Amino acid sequence: MPGRALILVENLSVPFDRRVWQEATTLRDHGWDVEVICPQGTDRDTEREAVVDGVAIHRYPLEAASGGPQGYLKEYATALFHSIRLARAITRRAPVDVVHLCNPPDLLFLVALVLRVIGRRHGVRTRVVFDQHDLVPELYLSRFRPKRDALYWGLRLVEFLTYRTADVVISTNESYRAKAVGRGRVPGHRAFTVRSAPALDRFKQVPPEPELARGREHLLVYLGVMGPQDGVDYAVRALSQLAERRDDWHAAFLGGGDAFDDVVDLAHRLGLDDRVTFTGMADTPDVRRYLSTASLGIAPDPLNPLNDVSTMNKIMEYMAMGLPMVSFDLTESRVSAGDAALFARPNDVDEYASLISELLDDPVRRKQMGEVGRERVAGALSWTHSQSSLLAAYGSVDPAPPRRSSPVEVTDR
Repeated sequence: MPGRALILVENLSVPFDRRVWQEATTLRDHGWDVEVICPQGTDRDTEREAVVDGVAIHRYPLEAASGGPQGYLKEYATALFHSIRLARAITRRAPVDVVHLCNPPDLLFLVALVLRVIGRRHGVRTRVVFDQHDLVPELYLSRFRPKRDALYWGLRLVEFLTYRTADVVISTNESYRAKAVGRGRVPGHRAFTVRSAPALDRFKQVPPEPELARGREHLLVYLGVMGPQDGVDYAVRALSQLAERRDDWHAAFLGGGDAFDDVVDLAHRLGLDDRVTFTGMADTPDVRRYLSTASLGIAPDPLNPLNDVSTMNKIMEYMAMGLPMVSFDLTESRVSAGDAALFARPNDVDEYASLISELLDDPVRRKQMGEVGRERVAGALSWTHSQSSLLAAYGSVDPAPPRRSSPVEVTDR
């Protein structure tokens, strides 16, 4: 039976984190009392406490890491402190029935252990759902170190401890689920795939605005985070080659991240100042404007240990807008996009530029690919299917024993 669910997320604010927000509202719609602990946003989600569409959100201040792994250790320690503090305060009223851990980092299992202790004092068994958004050890290899060092094995350890703590693991795709069942030793019946899927009511076509292409025939769009592992530098280098072949395009990069300044500088050094626009983080109306005007989407995520097995939100969102795309040939990118994308050899900038040019010359093919993509996200890859998997995962956890009639009050000491 539905009860109280507490969702913990560290790397994005809510409701800006679209996957977490879809999960929270799905649970709410099916009778759960849902609360969320997350960091404050910078330009949005800035209130410390908010109730949005019936979901109570508790936010804490957090400075995003910069530099090497040491910066992330500081960020994660701060997040862990605030998450435990807020979780204890929330359980003063009553314990939570389910704590839902969204990584990264893989340290939030420590909060779950605290909540289990509190739950026992109330006569309630608090269950744990591990929502694996990223493979953190592979993220470390892709972002910082190409070799497996002591820190990599430390990350593998805390990941394994999170698997051990969880009653249920939900993964964003089958590749992640295979990791949970394999190296995580999670029984298959406790491992569920809940794919991230765009909300189709958010991604709707609006009238195109040709002026966004700055006087050119075609607008190319990149949408998403700009981190070192996201390949925006590959996109800029490919566009530099494209500029040598044709001048009928302009590119817009919508998003931000800790590689933002580096890719802006790279575009300047390659002489692309009049060919590319960097908008920074974009809200929903601007995303619709740019994607409705674009001829194609750019998905330049290079081959690395993380990207090959990850589902890219940008690919799903391009398809939701009926936008064809060019991607490097990665395992899960091909699973997601299918015939809605052209695939270049991994990390081959020259072929990537060639495929962009090829697609720009073929409007009929672009239209067909866009229709294929839209059909995929409205059908087999829709949130309707993911929603069913999420509810099945929640339904599979052991029912909690009856609450005591007079719960023991827990103070936040």
